[in-house]
Amino acid sequence: MSTPDATDAPVVVAALRTPVGTSGGALASVTAADLAAPVLRELAATVPEGLLHDVLLGNCTGPGGNVARVAALTAGLPVRLPALTVDRQCASGLAAVELGAALVRSSPGAVLAGGVESASTAPWRFWPEDPPRRYERAPFAPAALGDPDMGQAADLLAQRAGVSRARQDEYAARSHARAAAARDAGTFDGEVVPVAGVRRDQRPRAGLTAERLSRLRPAFRPAGDGGTVTAGNACGVNDGAAAVVVVDAGTHRRLGGPGLRVLGTATSGVHPGLPGLGLVPAVRSALQRAGLTLDDLDAVELNEAFAGQVLACCDDLGLDPARVCPDGGALALGHPWGASGAVLVVRLFSRLVREGRGRYGLAAVAAGGGQGVAMVVERCR
Repeated sequence: MSTPDATDAPVVVAALRTPVGTSGGALASVTAADLAAPVLRELAATVPEGLLHDVLLGNCTGPGGNVARVAALTAGLPVRLPALTVDRQCASGLAAVELGAALVRSSPGAVLAGGVESASTAPWRFWPEDPPRRYERAPFAPAALGDPDMGQAADLLAQRAGVSRARQDEYAARSHARAAAARDAGTFDGEVVPVAGVRRDQRPRAGLTAERLSRLRPAFRPAGDGGTVTAGNACGVNDGAAAVVVVDAGTHRRLGGPGLRVLGTATSGVHPGLPGLGLVPAVRSALQRAGLTLDDLDAVELNEAFAGQVLACCDDLGLDPARVCPDGGALALGHPWGASGAVLVVRLFSRLVREGRGRYGLAAVAAGGGQGVAMVVERCR
């Protein structure tokens, strides 16, 4: 299928991330702003003087206020540079990149866009009751519509979609095998900015088999009630940051160099009771806007929040799961909520631009409350 004229499309010209740490692990003492700052600093150094005009960062559970502004100032960026914090839950990082692409269309130049999450340093929060009652997350949706925790929602989705426990464990084991092999081969080295002496992703486990995963008990619903989601076929709770430089088409033509042209983006809503399906309509819309089909894609990065959720989405889309996250995804690398969508774009940049493996790519993520964001990109010179 031919693509529409993309000569005026924004272009991602640089992409970096931190290592992803397990909550309470290697990056446990690093705040959200301090996690994002090294990535922003490295990316800003690639932008010619005077072109950079905004910073957009996704974040879900940080200290409040404008984390993006604090991170930008911590990075030593000019005080004249404004910043905006974006919250679309797990889709926040990709939503920030989407907003950055829209921003440079109307205000030519460059923006830094991505996301950050430090689950380790997230503050405790309390409802103002007597006595105060601690809560671990804000509501995703009104209770009357159904506001399930993401694990329970993924379990129900897997059951509804007929995704077996065996398929989930096999998929999770493959994600770990791919990520561990890529990490050990140095595949991630070009995209990772060291933080606090940490240089490698903490979570991927070599030798984790489906047979070993099958021994774990369901974490959210008893097996007798159909529960299949376990700690092994679900993502971890993680710390990390990722960001990209996005420029308008005219700036890219002047600067030259390779990048990822943003061909199509979409944001969708689905019923909050089945939030994991949110990426499905977003993918379909983004592909349609890009003038492409799944068969045209050379790289597919879906956020692997839960194996059952990813498999249900693949089945709905008619997408072979073996094509998803060829170097492992969030099941193995981890899921730093506000950053994960941006991590997907960094992975596409590495595969399509740094390594030159393919032309078209897709990034997509579902979010609590029943939302999804998708982005289709094309490698360009």
